[in-house]
Amino acid sequence: MAFTQLANKIFNQAISDYHLIDNIDTPIHNPYERDTVEYNLYLKCWIDTVQWHLEDIIRAPHINPEEALGLKRRIDRSNQDRTDLVEEIDTYFRKLYADVKPAPNARLNTESPAWAVDRLSILALKIYHMQEQVERKDAEPEHIARCQAKLDILLEQQVDLSTAIDQLLEDIEQGRKYMKVYRQMKMYNDPSTNPILYQKK
Repeated sequence: MAFTQLANKIFNQAISDYHLIDNIDTPIHNPYERDTVEYNLYLKCWIDTVQWHLEDIIRAPHINPEEALGLKRRIDRSNQDRTDLVEEIDTYFRKLYADVKPAPNARLNTESPAWAVDRLSILALKIYHMQEQVERKDAEPEHIARCQAKLDILLEQQVDLSTAIDQLLEDIEQGRKYMKVYRQMKMYNDPSTNPILYQKK
């Protein structure tokens, strides 16, 4: 099975599991064994799914400002969790290909495999929610048609991105490309680099 076949299957599973209750506070029940890439893929998509709905809620026109601030801080924490998890998935790939010797003319990719997988997870969410719009019974035919056109593009994009990721992994495995991972150096979450935080000490 190609890696993206596995990833897309797990992403769809996580999205479906979340929507059984459809509540941002639903506890996660990850069905995969800890310290496996499957576990991290499920967790990654679960975090993305919860954040998708947090982003919906925070855009309510008459939301209480205090509630909005709490949601904004929760989204910030979620973004950090997502970033940490992407780095965990990249660690998996680095270990997987640790013994591969790149060819002398091997090239570097613009992004690491896990950041491409991150986009694949978000794409699965877009497809799920656009499909919801296509199936709405209370929407005008024009809305349904517009959403169907967008869904068709998203599905095509999913095929293309999946193909590109699998080709990247094959290139790394064969030594035609090599991985180089830079850890995300987010400054605003760090009390030692965010002036608003360290100036208050």
